Amino acid sequence: MSLIRDYYFRFQVLVHEVAKFGVVGLAGFVVQLGVQNLLHSGLKVGAITSLTVAYVIAAAVTFLGNRHWAFKHRKGAGLKRETIVFVLLNLVGYGIQVGIVDVAYYGLGYKSGLAYNIATVIGIGLATLFRLFAYRKFVFNNHHLSEEAAELAAASAK
Repeated sequence: MSLIRDYYFRFQVLVHEVAKFGVVGLAGFVVQLGVQNLLHSGLKVGAITSLTVAYVIAAAVTFLGNRHWAFKHRKGAGLKRETIVFVLLNLVGYGIQVGIVDVAYYGLGYKSGLAYNIATVIGIGLATLFRLFAYRKFVFNNHHLSEEAAELAAASAK
């Protein structure tokens, strides 16, 4: 019975983490597209420069949201380590995103606003799959849950 309870709690935590990660990601998505389109379409900044500036701002938003909300129940390894690993993994996510946009925009010549946004959304989608796995595994990876999460587990066991 304890094994079943443990699996239930792990699944419950995973569902909440994925849902919260999704909400934080949606906020980052809105920031990314908003800033990127303002720069590229509005101010005529280059495609990759616009993506880069927007990505950095959105990454800051998502770091704060993930650290202080989506994964707050995990005892982390500290702000310094989490920030460094988050930045390194976001460089990979950035590479995925910029690669998709670069190929579509410069390689294939799809330079309309719609094509640029579609490439961005595809890049964000692929990079998000990577980031969900990477954040859980490497950034907010301490599997020892906070006292609040442990109390929730105990309460759900009753």
